Amino acid sequence: MVRRSVLFAATLIFLPFLVSAEQRKALPDYVIAEYGVPPVIPSGSLDPIMAEALDDLVVIALNQSAWSPDDKAAFDVIAKSNDSRVIWTLTDMQRFSWRMEFHDALTQSVEDILQISFDDGQHREAIINRMIAWDIPAYPNYLEHKRSIFTNYIPGWEKLFVEGEIDWQLVDWGGVDIDARPYDATDDICHCIPAIDNPEVSSADAATWLADDDIIFGVEINGEARAYPRQIMEVREMVNDTLGGRDIALPYCSLCGAAQAYFTDRMPNGVARPVLRTSGLLIRSNKVMYDVETNSLFDTFLGTAVTGPLADLDVVLPPVTVITSTWGAWRDAFPETTVLVEELALGRDYNLRETRDARGPIFPIGDVDPRLPMQEDVVGVISSTGQPIAFPRSSAIAALKDGRSVEHIDVTLVLFADGLRALTADGQQVPSHEAYWFAWSQFYDDTIVWRGE
Repeated sequence: MVRRSVLFAATLIFLPFLVSAEQRKALPDYVIAEYGVPPVIPSGSLDPIMAEALDDLVVIALNQSAWSPDDKAAFDVIAKSNDSRVIWTLTDMQRFSWRMEFHDALTQSVEDILQISFDDGQHREAIINRMIAWDIPAYPNYLEHKRSIFTNYIPGWEKLFVEGEIDWQLVDWGGVDIDARPYDATDDICHCIPAIDNPEVSSADAATWLADDDIIFGVEINGEARAYPRQIMEVREMVNDTLGGRDIALPYCSLCGAAQAYFTDRMPNGVARPVLRTSGLLIRSNKVMYDVETNSLFDTFLGTAVTGPLADLDVVLPPVTVITSTWGAWRDAFPETTVLVEELALGRDYNLRETRDARGPIFPIGDVDPRLPMQEDVVGVISSTGQPIAFPRSSAIAALKDGRSVEHIDVTLVLFADGLRALTADGQQVPSHEAYWFAWSQFYDDTIVWRGE
Protein backbone atom coordinates (compact mmCIF):
# COMPACT_ATOMS: atom_id res chain seq x y z
CA MET A 1 0.00 0.00 0.00
CA VAL A 2 1.08 3.58 -0.55
CA ARG A 3 1.64 4.27 3.16
CA ARG A 4 4.74 2.06 2.94
CA SER A 5 5.81 3.43 -0.41
CA VAL A 6 5.78 7.08 0.57
CA LEU A 7 8.52 6.36 3.11
CA PHE A 8 10.79 6.02 0.11
CA ALA A 9 9.28 8.79 -1.98
CA ALA A 10 11.81 11.32 -0.82
CA THR A 11 14.58 9.19 -2.28
CA LEU A 12 13.17 9.47 -5.79
CA ILE A 13 14.96 11.83 -8.12
CA PHE A 14 12.69 13.28 -10.80
CA LEU A 15 14.53 14.43 -13.88
CA PRO A 16 13.64 17.85 -15.31
CA PHE A 17 10.73 17.66 -17.75
CA LEU A 18 11.78 19.64 -20.79
CA VAL A 19 10.03 19.84 -24.14
CA SER A 20 11.95 18.39 -27.04
CA ALA A 21 12.07 20.13 -30.40
CA GLU A 22 10.57 17.02 -32.02
CA GLN A 23 7.58 17.02 -29.68
CA ARG A 24 6.92 20.72 -30.19
CA LYS A 25 7.21 20.32 -33.97
CA ALA A 26 4.69 17.46 -34.00
CA LEU A 27 1.82 19.62 -32.74
CA PRO A 28 -0.02 22.12 -34.93
CA ASP A 29 0.72 25.77 -34.23
CA TYR A 30 -2.88 26.40 -33.20
CA VAL A 31 -2.57 23.80 -30.42
CA ILE A 32 0.48 25.54 -28.97
CA ALA A 33 -1.26 28.91 -29.31
CA GLU A 34 -4.35 27.72 -27.42
CA TYR A 35 -2.94 25.27 -24.89
CA GLY A 36 0.71 26.17 -24.57
CA VAL A 37 3.79 23.96 -24.74
CA PRO A 38 3.19 20.40 -23.53
CA PRO A 39 5.29 18.55 -20.99
CA VAL A 40 7.67 15.87 -22.14
CA ILE A 41 5.89 12.53 -22.28
CA PRO A 42 7.74 9.79 -20.39
CA SER A 43 8.03 6.36 -21.94
CA GLY A 44 7.92 2.91 -20.46
CA SER A 45 6.25 1.66 -17.31
CA LEU A 46 5.30 3.82 -14.38
CA ASP A 47 7.76 4.24 -11.54
CA PRO A 48 6.96 1.35 -9.11
CA ILE A 49 6.30 3.67 -6.17
CA MET A 50 3.95 5.83 -8.19
CA ALA A 51 2.26 2.76 -9.69
CA GLU A 52 1.51 1.53 -6.19
CA ALA A 53 0.17 4.94 -5.21
CA LEU A 54 -2.08 4.90 -8.24
CA ASP A 55 -3.33 1.43 -7.32
CA ASP A 56 -4.25 2.76 -3.90
CA LEU A 57 -6.01 5.76 -5.39
CA VAL A 58 -8.14 3.53 -7.62
CA VAL A 59 -9.22 1.57 -4.54
CA ILE A 60 -10.18 4.84 -2.87
CA ALA A 61 -12.14 5.89 -5.96
CA LEU A 62 -14.18 2.70 -5.75
CA ASN A 63 -15.02 3.32 -2.09
CA GLN A 64 -14.91 7.07 -1.58
CA SER A 65 -16.92 6.91 1.64
CA ALA A 66 -13.92 5.25 3.36
CA TRP A 67 -11.57 8.08 2.39
CA SER A 68 -10.71 11.09 4.51
CA PRO A 69 -9.45 14.38 3.03
CA ASP A 70 -6.58 14.10 5.53
CA ASP A 71 -5.41 10.88 3.85
CA LYS A 72 -3.37 12.41 1.05
CA ALA A 73 -0.41 10.04 0.90
CA ALA A 74 -1.28 8.65 -2.55
CA PHE A 75 -2.07 12.11 -3.88
CA ASP A 76 1.28 13.45 -2.66
CA VAL A 77 3.24 10.72 -4.44
CA ILE A 78 1.35 11.20 -7.71
CA ALA A 79 1.59 14.99 -7.59
CA LYS A 80 5.39 14.77 -7.33
CA SER A 81 5.72 12.36 -10.24
CA ASN A 82 5.59 14.86 -13.10
CA ASP A 83 4.22 12.01 -15.23
CA SER A 84 1.39 13.52 -17.25
CA ARG A 85 0.19 10.09 -18.42
CA VAL A 86 -1.44 9.37 -15.04
CA ILE A 87 -3.77 12.34 -15.53
CA TRP A 88 -5.98 10.11 -17.69
CA THR A 89 -6.74 7.94 -14.67
CA LEU A 90 -7.29 10.98 -12.46
CA THR A 91 -9.92 12.32 -14.85
CA ASP A 92 -11.52 8.86 -15.07
CA MET A 93 -11.94 9.00 -11.30
CA GLN A 94 -13.36 12.51 -11.54
CA ARG A 95 -16.09 11.28 -13.88
CA PHE A 96 -17.42 9.00 -11.17
CA SER A 97 -16.49 11.00 -8.09
CA TRP A 98 -19.46 11.75 -5.87
CA ARG A 99 -17.55 13.44 -3.04
CA MET A 100 -16.57 17.01 -3.86
CA GLU A 101 -13.49 16.79 -1.59
CA PHE A 102 -12.25 13.78 -3.54
CA HIS A 103 -12.95 15.48 -6.87
CA ASP A 104 -11.07 18.59 -5.75
CA ALA A 105 -8.10 16.52 -4.57
CA LEU A 106 -7.91 14.89 -8.01
CA THR A 107 -7.95 18.30 -9.66
CA GLN A 108 -5.20 19.54 -7.36
CA SER A 109 -3.00 16.59 -8.33
CA VAL A 110 -3.45 17.44 -12.01
CA GLU A 111 -2.59 21.07 -11.35
CA ASP A 112 0.53 20.02 -9.44
CA ILE A 113 1.69 17.75 -12.26
CA LEU A 114 1.10 20.30 -15.01
CA GLN A 115 1.76 23.43 -12.97
CA ILE A 116 -1.46 24.89 -14.36
CA SER A 117 -4.54 26.19 -12.53
CA PHE A 118 -7.94 25.33 -13.95
CA ASP A 119 -11.12 27.32 -13.41
CA ASP A 120 -13.64 25.92 -10.94
CA GLY A 121 -16.53 24.09 -12.58
CA GLN A 122 -14.65 23.77 -15.88
CA HIS A 123 -11.60 21.84 -14.79
CA ARG A 124 -12.31 18.29 -15.94
CA GLU A 125 -13.31 19.26 -19.48
CA ALA A 126 -10.44 21.75 -19.69
CA ILE A 127 -7.96 19.14 -18.48
CA ILE A 128 -9.10 16.49 -20.97
CA ASN A 129 -9.22 18.94 -23.87
CA ARG A 130 -5.63 19.85 -23.13
CA MET A 131 -4.55 16.21 -22.81
CA ILE A 132 -6.15 15.35 -26.16
CA ALA A 133 -4.69 18.39 -27.88
CA TRP A 134 -1.23 17.59 -26.57
CA ASP A 135 -1.64 13.95 -27.67
CA ILE A 136 -0.67 12.58 -24.26
CA PRO A 137 -0.74 8.76 -24.38
CA ALA A 138 -1.75 6.39 -21.62
CA TYR A 139 0.82 4.47 -19.61
CA PRO A 140 1.23 0.67 -20.01
CA ASN A 141 -1.56 -1.30 -18.33
CA TYR A 142 -3.74 1.80 -18.09
CA LEU A 143 -6.76 -0.21 -19.25
CA GLU A 144 -6.63 -2.28 -16.03
CA HIS A 145 -7.24 0.84 -13.95
CA LYS A 146 -9.86 2.22 -16.31
CA ARG A 147 -11.78 -1.06 -16.37
CA SER A 148 -11.88 -1.15 -12.56
CA ILE A 149 -13.20 2.39 -12.35
CA PHE A 150 -15.80 2.21 -15.09
CA THR A 151 -17.18 -1.27 -14.48
CA ASN A 152 -17.60 -0.50 -10.78
CA TYR A 153 -20.35 1.94 -11.64
CA ILE A 154 -22.05 0.69 -14.81
CA PRO A 155 -22.95 -3.02 -14.96
CA GLY A 156 -22.68 -4.63 -18.39
CA TRP A 157 -19.40 -3.03 -19.44
CA GLU A 158 -17.20 -5.90 -18.25
CA LYS A 159 -17.07 -7.53 -21.70
CA LEU A 160 -16.37 -4.28 -23.51
CA PHE A 161 -13.25 -3.10 -21.71
CA VAL A 162 -10.69 -5.24 -23.52
CA GLU A 163 -7.55 -4.56 -25.50
CA GLY A 164 -7.97 -3.53 -29.12
CA GLU A 165 -7.36 -0.87 -31.72
CA ILE A 166 -8.86 1.85 -29.56
CA ASP A 167 -7.31 4.69 -27.59
CA TRP A 168 -8.89 3.82 -24.25
CA GLN A 169 -7.66 7.03 -22.65
CA LEU A 170 -10.03 8.97 -24.94
CA VAL A 171 -13.07 6.94 -23.90
CA ASP A 172 -15.49 8.77 -21.61
CA TRP A 173 -18.90 8.08 -20.12
CA GLY A 174 -21.88 9.75 -21.80
CA GLY A 175 -24.04 9.51 -18.69
CA VAL A 176 -26.28 6.64 -19.86
CA ASP A 177 -26.25 2.88 -19.32
CA ILE A 178 -25.33 0.32 -21.95
CA ASP A 179 -28.16 -1.01 -24.14
CA ALA A 180 -27.60 -4.74 -23.68
CA ARG A 181 -30.98 -5.99 -24.88
CA PRO A 182 -30.80 -8.91 -27.34
CA TYR A 183 -31.84 -8.65 -30.96
CA ASP A 184 -35.50 -7.83 -31.61
CA ALA A 185 -36.18 -7.17 -27.93
CA THR A 186 -36.25 -3.42 -28.28
CA ASP A 187 -39.77 -3.16 -26.94
CA ASP A 188 -38.33 -4.10 -23.54
CA ILE A 189 -37.78 -1.19 -21.18
CA CYS A 190 -34.17 -0.28 -20.47
CA HIS A 191 -32.31 2.42 -18.55
CA CYS A 192 -30.41 3.32 -21.70
CA ILE A 193 -30.73 5.05 -25.04
CA PRO A 194 -33.13 2.49 -26.55
CA ALA A 195 -32.23 1.20 -30.01
CA ILE A 196 -34.91 -0.02 -32.43
CA ASP A 197 -34.78 -3.33 -34.29
CA ASN A 198 -37.05 -3.81 -37.30
CA PRO A 199 -38.94 -0.54 -36.75
CA GLU A 200 -42.60 -0.22 -37.62
CA VAL A 201 -43.13 2.05 -40.62
CA SER A 202 -46.04 3.70 -42.40
CA SER A 203 -46.72 5.11 -45.83
CA ALA A 204 -46.04 8.77 -46.53
CA ASP A 205 -49.78 9.52 -46.69
CA ALA A 206 -50.29 8.08 -43.21
CA ALA A 207 -47.51 10.18 -41.66
CA THR A 208 -49.74 13.16 -40.92
CA TRP A 209 -47.85 13.81 -37.68
CA LEU A 210 -44.82 15.11 -39.61
CA ALA A 211 -44.67 18.72 -40.81
CA ASP A 212 -43.16 19.43 -44.20
CA ASP A 213 -40.20 21.26 -42.65
CA ASP A 214 -39.39 18.55 -40.10
CA ILE A 215 -35.87 17.20 -40.50
CA ILE A 216 -35.50 13.60 -41.61
CA PHE A 217 -32.57 11.39 -42.50
CA GLY A 218 -33.30 9.76 -45.82
CA VAL A 219 -31.91 6.48 -47.11
CA GLU A 220 -32.60 4.85 -50.47
CA ILE A 221 -31.36 1.36 -51.36
CA ASN A 222 -32.21 -0.54 -54.55
CA GLY A 223 -35.14 1.78 -55.26
CA GLU A 224 -36.68 1.54 -51.77
CA ALA A 225 -36.68 4.75 -49.74
CA ARG A 226 -37.22 5.33 -46.04
CA ALA A 227 -37.28 8.42 -43.83
CA TYR A 228 -35.93 8.37 -40.29
CA PRO A 229 -37.30 11.49 -38.54
CA ARG A 230 -34.76 13.34 -36.43
CA GLN A 231 -37.16 13.56 -33.47
CA ILE A 232 -37.17 9.76 -33.35
CA MET A 233 -33.43 9.38 -33.90
CA GLU A 234 -32.65 11.84 -31.11
CA VAL A 235 -34.51 9.53 -28.73
CA ARG A 236 -33.33 6.18 -30.14
CA GLU A 237 -29.89 6.92 -31.68
CA MET A 238 -29.64 3.45 -33.24
CA VAL A 239 -31.77 1.51 -35.72
CA ASN A 240 -31.20 -1.99 -37.10
CA ASP A 241 -33.33 -2.25 -40.22
CA THR A 242 -33.77 -3.93 -43.59
CA LEU A 243 -34.24 -1.81 -46.71
CA GLY A 244 -34.05 -2.65 -50.40
CA GLY A 245 -33.22 -6.24 -49.55
CA ARG A 246 -30.17 -5.25 -47.48
CA ASP A 247 -29.58 -5.27 -43.74
CA ILE A 248 -28.46 -1.90 -42.45
CA ALA A 249 -27.75 -0.11 -39.18
CA LEU A 250 -28.17 3.61 -38.60
CA PRO A 251 -26.28 5.15 -35.69
CA TYR A 252 -27.16 8.76 -34.92
CA CYS A 253 -24.84 10.82 -32.74
CA SER A 254 -26.70 13.93 -31.70
CA LEU A 255 -23.55 15.19 -29.97
CA CYS A 256 -21.65 15.35 -33.26
CA GLY A 257 -24.58 16.00 -35.59
CA ALA A 258 -23.97 12.81 -37.56
CA ALA A 259 -26.60 10.46 -38.95
CA GLN A 260 -24.81 7.55 -40.61
CA ALA A 261 -25.76 4.22 -42.10
CA TYR A 262 -23.86 1.00 -42.73
CA PHE A 263 -24.58 -2.30 -44.43
CA THR A 264 -24.56 -5.10 -41.85
CA ASP A 265 -25.09 -8.07 -44.14
CA ARG A 266 -22.66 -10.00 -46.33
CA MET A 267 -20.29 -10.57 -43.43
CA PRO A 268 -17.33 -12.97 -43.61
CA ASN A 269 -18.22 -16.65 -43.62
CA GLY A 270 -19.51 -17.80 -40.27
CA VAL A 271 -20.10 -14.28 -38.95
CA ALA A 272 -23.64 -13.33 -38.01
CA ARG A 273 -25.13 -9.96 -38.81
CA PRO A 274 -23.86 -7.39 -36.27
CA VAL A 275 -26.68 -5.99 -34.14
CA LEU A 276 -25.56 -2.55 -33.09
CA ARG A 277 -26.33 -0.89 -29.81
CA THR A 278 -25.32 2.21 -27.87
CA SER A 279 -22.59 1.39 -25.35
CA GLY A 280 -23.02 4.51 -23.24
CA LEU A 281 -19.40 5.38 -24.02
CA LEU A 282 -17.99 8.29 -26.02
CA ILE A 283 -14.76 9.18 -27.78
CA ARG A 284 -14.27 12.91 -28.26
CA SER A 285 -18.03 13.46 -28.00
CA ASN A 286 -18.81 10.73 -30.54
CA LYS A 287 -20.85 7.71 -29.49
CA VAL A 288 -19.16 4.31 -29.31
CA MET A 289 -21.40 1.59 -30.69
CA TYR A 290 -21.02 -2.13 -30.19
CA ASP A 291 -22.35 -5.43 -31.51
CA VAL A 292 -24.54 -7.04 -28.87
CA GLU A 293 -23.90 -10.49 -30.40
CA THR A 294 -20.10 -10.49 -29.99
CA ASN A 295 -19.46 -7.50 -27.69
CA SER A 296 -17.19 -6.06 -30.38
CA LEU A 297 -16.78 -2.29 -30.18
CA PHE A 298 -16.98 -0.21 -33.35
CA ASP A 299 -15.62 3.16 -34.30
CA THR A 300 -19.02 4.67 -35.06
CA PHE A 301 -17.68 7.29 -37.41
CA LEU A 302 -15.61 4.90 -39.53
CA GLY A 303 -17.63 1.69 -39.21
CA THR A 304 -14.51 -0.20 -38.14
CA ALA A 305 -14.54 -2.94 -35.50
CA VAL A 306 -11.86 -2.02 -32.96
CA THR A 307 -12.16 -4.75 -30.30
CA GLY A 308 -13.48 -8.27 -29.97
CA PRO A 309 -14.04 -11.08 -32.49
CA LEU A 310 -15.09 -8.73 -35.29
CA ALA A 311 -11.91 -6.67 -34.89
CA ASP A 312 -9.91 -9.89 -35.09
CA LEU A 313 -11.60 -10.47 -38.47
CA ASP A 314 -10.90 -6.88 -39.60
CA VAL A 315 -14.60 -6.18 -40.12
CA VAL A 316 -15.31 -2.77 -41.63
CA LEU A 317 -18.96 -1.97 -42.33
CA PRO A 318 -19.55 -0.48 -45.82
CA PRO A 319 -21.14 2.99 -45.61
CA VAL A 320 -24.53 3.96 -47.02
CA THR A 321 -25.46 7.47 -48.10
CA VAL A 322 -27.68 9.38 -45.67
CA ILE A 323 -29.31 12.57 -46.93
CA THR A 324 -30.37 15.13 -44.36
CA SER A 325 -33.55 16.59 -45.76
CA THR A 326 -36.98 17.92 -44.87
CA TRP A 327 -39.93 15.59 -44.79
CA GLY A 328 -41.81 17.49 -47.50
CA ALA A 329 -38.90 17.48 -49.94
CA TRP A 330 -38.07 13.81 -49.30
CA ARG A 331 -41.72 12.80 -49.79
CA ASP A 332 -41.83 14.74 -53.06
CA ALA A 333 -38.67 13.02 -54.27
CA PHE A 334 -39.89 9.58 -53.18
CA PRO A 335 -43.72 9.48 -53.10
CA GLU A 336 -43.60 5.78 -52.22
CA THR A 337 -41.25 6.31 -49.30
CA THR A 338 -41.96 4.71 -45.95
CA VAL A 339 -41.31 6.46 -42.68
CA LEU A 340 -40.89 5.38 -39.06
CA VAL A 341 -44.11 5.69 -37.08
CA GLU A 342 -44.63 8.43 -34.50
CA GLU A 343 -44.96 6.00 -31.58
CA LEU A 344 -41.24 5.23 -31.83
CA ALA A 345 -40.48 8.72 -30.50
CA LEU A 346 -41.89 7.56 -27.13
CA GLY A 347 -43.79 10.80 -26.72
CA ARG A 348 -40.62 12.91 -26.78
CA ASP A 349 -39.75 15.75 -29.14
CA TYR A 350 -36.14 16.79 -28.68
CA ASN A 351 -34.27 19.41 -30.64
CA LEU A 352 -30.91 18.92 -29.00
CA ARG A 353 -28.82 21.02 -31.35
CA GLU A 354 -30.84 24.12 -30.45
CA THR A 355 -31.12 23.31 -26.73
CA ARG A 356 -28.53 21.08 -25.07
CA ASP A 357 -25.80 21.68 -27.66
CA ALA A 358 -26.56 25.30 -28.53
CA ARG A 359 -23.45 26.57 -26.75
CA GLY A 360 -21.11 23.95 -28.12
CA PRO A 361 -20.08 20.39 -27.26
CA ILE A 362 -20.93 19.31 -23.72
CA PHE A 363 -18.19 16.64 -23.56
CA PRO A 364 -14.45 17.03 -24.15
CA ILE A 365 -13.37 17.00 -27.78
CA GLY A 366 -9.78 18.23 -27.58
CA ASP A 367 -8.39 20.58 -30.16
CA VAL A 368 -10.48 21.50 -33.20
CA ASP A 369 -9.06 22.24 -36.63
CA PRO A 370 -9.63 26.02 -36.94
CA ARG A 371 -10.42 26.03 -40.65
CA LEU A 372 -14.17 25.96 -39.90
CA PRO A 373 -16.34 26.66 -36.85
CA MET A 374 -16.51 23.54 -34.69
CA GLN A 375 -20.25 22.96 -35.17
CA GLU A 376 -20.53 23.86 -38.83
CA ASP A 377 -22.41 21.19 -40.76
CA VAL A 378 -20.29 19.56 -43.43
CA VAL A 379 -21.03 16.86 -45.97
CA GLY A 380 -18.21 14.37 -45.67
CA VAL A 381 -17.11 12.26 -48.64
CA ILE A 382 -14.15 9.98 -49.41
CA SER A 383 -12.95 10.35 -52.99
CA SER A 384 -11.89 7.39 -55.11
CA THR A 385 -8.28 8.30 -54.32
CA GLY A 386 -8.99 7.87 -50.59
CA GLN A 387 -8.86 11.60 -49.93
CA PRO A 388 -11.43 12.81 -47.37
CA ILE A 389 -13.29 15.95 -48.43
CA ALA A 390 -15.47 18.19 -46.29
CA PHE A 391 -18.05 20.34 -48.08
CA PRO A 392 -19.57 23.04 -45.82
CA ARG A 393 -23.29 22.42 -46.24
CA SER A 394 -24.53 26.01 -46.31
CA SER A 395 -21.83 27.18 -48.72
CA ALA A 396 -22.39 24.22 -51.05
CA ILE A 397 -26.15 24.74 -51.17
CA ALA A 398 -25.72 28.48 -51.79
CA ALA A 399 -23.28 27.81 -54.64
CA LEU A 400 -25.53 25.25 -56.31
CA LYS A 401 -28.59 27.50 -56.05
CA ASP A 402 -26.49 30.23 -57.64
CA GLY A 403 -25.74 27.95 -60.60
CA ARG A 404 -22.15 27.20 -59.65
CA SER A 405 -20.65 23.73 -59.50
CA VAL A 406 -19.53 22.11 -56.28
CA GLU A 407 -16.81 19.56 -56.97
CA HIS A 408 -13.39 18.47 -55.86
CA ILE A 409 -11.11 15.73 -57.20
CA ASP A 410 -13.69 13.26 -58.62
CA VAL A 411 -16.60 14.14 -56.29
CA THR A 412 -19.50 16.37 -57.31
CA LEU A 413 -22.33 17.50 -55.06
CA VAL A 414 -25.84 18.07 -56.39
CA LEU A 415 -29.00 19.35 -54.76
CA PHE A 416 -31.44 16.62 -53.86
CA ALA A 417 -34.58 16.77 -51.72
CA ASP A 418 -33.48 19.83 -49.75
CA GLY A 419 -30.18 18.11 -49.11
CA LEU A 420 -26.97 17.21 -50.89
CA ARG A 421 -26.00 14.06 -52.74
CA ALA A 422 -22.44 13.15 -53.76
CA LEU A 423 -21.74 11.72 -57.21
CA THR A 424 -18.78 10.53 -59.23
CA ALA A 425 -17.89 12.07 -62.59
CA ASP A 426 -20.05 9.46 -64.35
CA GLY A 427 -23.05 10.08 -62.09
CA GLN A 428 -22.67 7.18 -59.65
CA GLN A 429 -23.60 7.87 -56.05
CA VAL A 430 -20.76 8.15 -53.52
CA PRO A 431 -21.48 7.34 -49.84
CA SER A 432 -21.73 10.54 -47.83
CA HIS A 433 -23.24 11.91 -44.65
CA GLU A 434 -23.39 15.13 -42.69
CA ALA A 435 -21.65 15.86 -39.39
CA TYR A 436 -20.36 18.72 -37.34
CA TRP A 437 -16.95 19.89 -38.48
CA PHE A 438 -15.25 18.99 -35.19
CA ALA A 439 -16.32 15.36 -35.60
CA TRP A 440 -15.42 14.96 -39.27
CA SER A 441 -12.03 16.67 -38.86
CA GLN A 442 -10.97 14.67 -35.80
CA PHE A 443 -11.56 11.35 -37.58
CA TYR A 444 -10.17 12.60 -40.88
CA ASP A 445 -7.41 14.97 -39.85
CA ASP A 446 -6.05 15.00 -43.42
CA THR A 447 -9.36 16.17 -44.87
CA ILE A 448 -9.55 18.80 -47.58
CA VAL A 449 -12.09 21.60 -47.13
CA TRP A 450 -13.95 22.67 -50.24
CA ARG A 451 -13.87 26.46 -50.35
CA GLY A 452 -15.94 27.17 -53.43
CA GLU A 453 -13.08 28.34 -55.62
